[in-house]
Amino acid sequence: MSRRIGLFGGTFDPPHVGHLALAECAREALALDRVVFMPAGAPPHKRGRALSPAAARLAMTRLAVRGNPAFEVSAWETRRPGPSFTVDTLRWLARRHPGARLWLVLGADSLDEFPTWHRPHEILGLASLAVGARPGARAGGRGAARAAHAAPRGARRGMPRGRVVWLGNPPLDLSSSAVRARARAGRSIRYLVPDAVARYAERHGLYRAARGGGA
Repeated sequence: MSRRIGLFGGTFDPPHVGHLALAECAREALALDRVVFMPAGAPPHKRGRALSPAAARLAMTRLAVRGNPAFEVSAWETRRPGPSFTVDTLRWLARRHPGARLWLVLGADSLDEFPTWHRPHEILGLASLAVGARPGARAGGRGAARAAHAAPRGARRGMPRGRVVWLGNPPLDLSSSAVRARARAGRSIRYLVPDAVARYAERHGLYRAARGGGA
């Protein structure tokens, strides 16, 4: 039986409990053997926003997933030059896990942007999409996942049916930008991020100065 691998990419600046809840929901709903968290090196859709150093984002993500044997963190995107295109990462993951069934885990807002991504149809040839619910959206009927017809209309254009699954995750209204804003304002981020992540960010002074928007 082939392995089932989920790829979960993002800046993870910082990783928060919403990321972890979505990854765990995908793991459970899709019977994934592994969820690979992939901090982005140079995300094309976030050009112009200063990111925390890659080493810091990697360290925080490793701290966030610690204790879950099904989660791992890869530094592949942060170590390669140029933009971090998901299609390239999926090709790398397919070579690393030959014969595995691949899933790309992402939020509903990212699904809205999917048609503008680099080579989206090639992405769909490599992996199915597992999409987390957005706040205020109905997570779907019975079971933890539903079919692609529930995806946002704009994101459905050109997508083959059956390649998108809508996850029944708790739709937490939380973003990395909101966490950064609270930290910059001197407010507690406890319970929004794992304690180890909060301690790391505080110890390294990551969010004391404004870094701009983004999630």
